[in-house]
Amino acid sequence: MNDIENSQSMMTEQDYQRWQRSLPAQVFLNYFHALHLHVKQGDKAYELPKVTHFSQRKALLTEVDLASVRRHLSNSWNTEYTILQTAALGDVDYQQHALHWTFPQAYYSIEESLKALLRVNGSNRAPTRVLTAAGRLVKQKFYPQPISFYAFGEAHHPKVYGLPAGRWAKPALTPAQNKREVQSQLRQFLRTTHRQRAQRVRNRVQGNPKTALRSERTGEILRRFNREHWQQLAWQTGYTTVFHLLQRLVISASNREIERFVVADIDTELFHQCLLGIVSYINFIHEAYIVQIVGDDTYTTWLSDLPPYLKSGFVSERYEERITLVTNQNAAA
Repeated sequence: MNDIENSQSMMTEQDYQRWQRSLPAQVFLNYFHALHLHVKQGDKAYELPKVTHFSQRKALLTEVDLASVRRHLSNSWNTEYTILQTAALGDVDYQQHALHWTFPQAYYSIEESLKALLRVNGSNRAPTRVLTAAGRLVKQKFYPQPISFYAFGEAHHPKVYGLPAGRWAKPALTPAQNKREVQSQLRQFLRTTHRQRAQRVRNRVQGNPKTALRSERTGEILRRFNREHWQQLAWQTGYTTVFHLLQRLVISASNREIERFVVADIDTELFHQCLLGIVSYINFIHEAYIVQIVGDDTYTTWLSDLPPYLKSGFVSERYEERITLVTNQNAAA
């Protein structure tokens, strides 16, 4: 009998029912806990100068471009600030109900810094294409190792890249503790997210008579898919990356399933800490690239014009403690 079975055998019926109700939320927390640990345990998480693309960023930016970059960064920072404030409160009841807005905030903060990065790279992507562009960046190893993983292929049997340690491990219902367990959780998170994305592509394609896949025998729109049919949609699904994992937060918040997190018996404080750590790390990467392109003078001017709660807080600290160190290392290389 394993530990989970032992613990279940000692539960009262009421405790067991509460555990069952909380299980979906706990699994979701496990995924983000694993992602947070994957970043924290990454040996090369902050070694941006060793990322080939980091030293090759060149761009000619107009005043309109710079204004757009600055606006996206401001949106990102203000959203991250609200997550930070919620995480700092430490009130469990408040944090549990705050998941209604913390979930989408975590994603939107990163999306805004991503839009800023795409703009300095000469891309003014429509919102629906932002994650497609991000997928290409991940595939091209634009990011450090901790978030350079992705899934690609047909819905139910995609190939997973960048998480070799978890290949043969079975994801547990308990939080990951080591590298193997972390990568196993992330591989599972990637596969389920990729499958959901592929299903939405199928619904869109099959819902349009002009694009729908049809039976070669009858010419009727297919109602059932085999592996070959799913494979035909693989390129439309594209690469499933860390950004799609974070987008799951928005999907959960926009559906009634968010309620299961509010009533679940999970460590809500840990959930906020994990989300904040992930947001802070990915925003750091985007900001470091932006500083590399726009220059320190422009960036510090932007920082000096920020409201006090940002200027004297995490935004300036991240620039002074990490981004400056990274850009100086790159200049010396």
